Amino acid sequence: MKQNRIIRNVRIVTPTGSEARRGDEMRELTVFSHGLIVIVDGTIRFAGNEEDCPAELLAMHEYEYTDGGGRVALPGFVDSHTHLVFGGYRPDEFSWRLKGDTYMSIMERGGGIQSTVNATRECSVADMSEKARWFLRRMSEMGVTTVEAKSGYGLDVDTERRQLEAIRQLAEDSTVGLNVVSTFLGAHAVPTEYKGRTSEYVDHIIAEMLPAFRGLAKCCDIFCEKNVFEIEDSRRLLKAAREMGYAIKLHADEIVTLGGAELAAELGALSADHLLHVSDEGVRRMAEAGVVATLLPLTAFALKEPYAPARKFIEAGAAVALATDLNPGSCFSGSIPLTIALACIYMGMSVEETITALTLNGAAALGMAAEAGSLEAGKRGDVVILEFDNINYLPYYVGMNCVRTTVHGGRVVYSAPE
Repeated sequence: MKQNRIIRNVRIVTPTGSEARRGDEMRELTVFSHGLIVIVDGTIRFAGNEEDCPAELLAMHEYEYTDGGGRVALPGFVDSHTHLVFGGYRPDEFSWRLKGDTYMSIMERGGGIQSTVNATRECSVADMSEKARWFLRRMSEMGVTTVEAKSGYGLDVDTERRQLEAIRQLAEDSTVGLNVVSTFLGAHAVPTEYKGRTSEYVDHIIAEMLPAFRGLAKCCDIFCEKNVFEIEDSRRLLKAAREMGYAIKLHADEIVTLGGAELAAELGALSADHLLHVSDEGVRRMAEAGVVATLLPLTAFALKEPYAPARKFIEAGAAVALATDLNPGSCFSGSIPLTIALACIYMGMSVEETITALTLNGAAALGMAAEAGSLEAGKRGDVVILEFDNINYLPYYVGMNCVRTTVHGGRVVYSAPE
């Protein structure tokens, strides 16, 4: 539901542009201390100091009004990597990890992704859609206005289709209050029925799944990892996906240094994600190729792994995005506040860089920087109003929600209780 809205009396803080900000540019935010945002039919028509707004624009339409009370207004947050559509939960596995079991050893015991696959194969589209709505409501409360949702818990044609249908239902439902972007991740793991025949499963994805899901998914992703989908299988699947019109992304260098970052650069992927064990050469090549480095600090935190080298990417001139990686296994959290705190405290990112990473660069990681991720005329009217008048509260109020109001397409979708 599109809406005309004027948001006045705010301190606008935003990156600018229609592509990812790289390196030192990530610190460059535009600030309007006497900010006014005018949204018409869901699209920003003006964002700047109130005295500079054309009077005729204010008189041209009927508006709903929001008074920001002098607080900070940011672009809506973009969570560009989640697995929010799934069946079942895995709390026992979390307990196993606390006792010392590794992520890969849990997978070898029949847990991990395959456990969720088994549960998801039993779920209907309605079951998955309704469960995801709960997560989406929580995300909206934390200022997320665009979220990516991956399939990848079916690993067969029927269940992958049901996941993608559930995602499409959410994307088309105006009551959801977020923009939902669909990614096909059939190459999330090798299903038990293809154990020991990884290349045959990749052949199956290329021949059967990719053609079937054109139009259901914008992007195609793969878990490029040692003993899962290694470089050559990843290369041929992603090339096939690109030829069929998918934008391509990949989970890269999460567990070991394999060369996923280099592959992302070679293929011109939208993003390479995780990157905990990226090589220096991978950092350099991604920066040169303009591939967004989507870093997922919540996952490193939950797995007790070293954080991805955000500063290396920024100093190399790369674009960094941040996302939550909400999923039922390695990171059962969609916390934007904790993501911000970890990025600033443990990854060495400045508040300004973190804001850019969660807005414009997150949008770029989904191929959407021309329509979302900044408060500029022509972009979708997605706005977050904080409880405070200073952006430094974002990491300072450690792990706590600073969002007072979330606006999606001009419509207020969340207001914090007084």
